[in-house]
Amino acid sequence: MDTILNKNATKKGSNTGIIIGVIVGILAIGGALLYLSTKPSEQEQVDQILKGSYHEGSPEFAELTKDIIISTDTDKTVESPTGLGTISMWIGGKIHNKGDKVINGLEVSVWVVTQFKEKLKEKSVLVIPRQQPVLNPGETIPITLTLDGFDKNDDRADIRWKVTAIRVQQ
Repeated sequence: MDTILNKNATKKGSNTGIIIGVIVGILAIGGALLYLSTKPSEQEQVDQILKGSYHEGSPEFAELTKDIIISTDTDKTVESPTGLGTISMWIGGKIHNKGDKVINGLEVSVWVVTQFKEKLKEKSVLVIPRQQPVLNPGETIPITLTLDGFDKNDDRADIRWKVTAIRVQQ
């Protein structure tokens, strides 16, 4: 009988270990949340990277974008049904710099259109410097991105590309 009472008496110390573990866990989660809340959003990071770039409407933009050729790689473009009943598209393409300037910032937009040229879905992505640091003159790079949420009855007739922001090395 004495042994049963002694075993219950020794369990008191194990509760403090659990309490300390819970407090350390709460502090770790709080620290992680604080870190994530101070980190800039993805759009803010893209805006910072593209600072000083040319956008549609400026004469420099028109001059620079005529040297960028974007083509869809139909062999790498795939449609796939999701578990939610929607369709995801993996769109492959190639970007070629036929100009004589080194591009160190490039954002492109891709959209899927119907046979009546109506936009179904659109997405913009930062290609340079995320995929590689620069796009040299005469260089071609591949690009792949996903567009999600298509309905199975959507008329996905064509894929269009457009440069939305460009920056060159000085």
